[in-house]
Amino acid sequence: MPPFHALHASGLLILPNAWDAASTALSIAAGAKAVATTSAGVAWALGWPDGATPPEAELLGALARMIRVAGVVPVSADVEGGFSDDPKAAAAFVRRTWKTGAVGINIEDADGTAEALADKIAAVRAAVGPELFINARCDLWLRGIGPVEARLQEAVRRAALYRAAGADGLFMPGVTEADTITALVDLGLPLNLLARPALPDAKGLEALGVRRLSAGSNLSAAACATEDRLMRGFLADGDSKPQAAEAMDYGALNALMRP
Repeated sequence: MPPFHALHASGLLILPNAWDAASTALSIAAGAKAVATTSAGVAWALGWPDGATPPEAELLGALARMIRVAGVVPVSADVEGGFSDDPKAAAAFVRRTWKTGAVGINIEDADGTAEALADKIAAVRAAVGPELFINARCDLWLRGIGPVEARLQEAVRRAALYRAAGADGLFMPGVTEADTITALVDLGLPLNLLARPALPDAKGLEALGVRRLSAGSNLSAAACATEDRLMRGFLADGDSKPQAAEAMDYGALNALMRP
């Protein structure tokens, strides 16, 4: 079993989600067993809104820098919907992502059909083989798709399609209810949830059978909020003390970077 796959076999894999080389290095220094990108955070770092399609060279360049800094720590890439409606084109992009060094991907159905994502997953599996961990993201809860009472039944249907197409994991962002989590765990794919205030802590999630917890864009947004607050204060009064007080030690931060 590939090392990244093995991290989903037992326990709870907590992924803080990184968006550039520095956040990757910080994740590893904090003890992360693997690094996953946040597509929103990467887009913002490249000067694009979430959901846009930055130039491929910029996306793969950002990923390559993160992989270089990560060293032997596995890196999984959020490829959104594969940046194409065409399964072959999406699979070709994922193959280039894999050749950059990513050992896993998140690929999502968003507001598209489950059948469309299943076709993409099958094309990716055919293009890359068994070594890549394919995490199928189902956005029923995140995007509020369909009646609440019908979502679990639809999730079961979608999960079966994704598993048959070759998915290794199931990502259900927006789910927080214990009964729903238990039902999703029972579908047989390692369940990944997105950090939300209503979720139990790590021990509680592990007891429910959850195998992966992702921060998503939360940490990137929090970093931006801190920068915004300090920047506005500095521009308003020129006081250097707040930013100096909150800054990470220069030497410690510099030492985390790989030349």
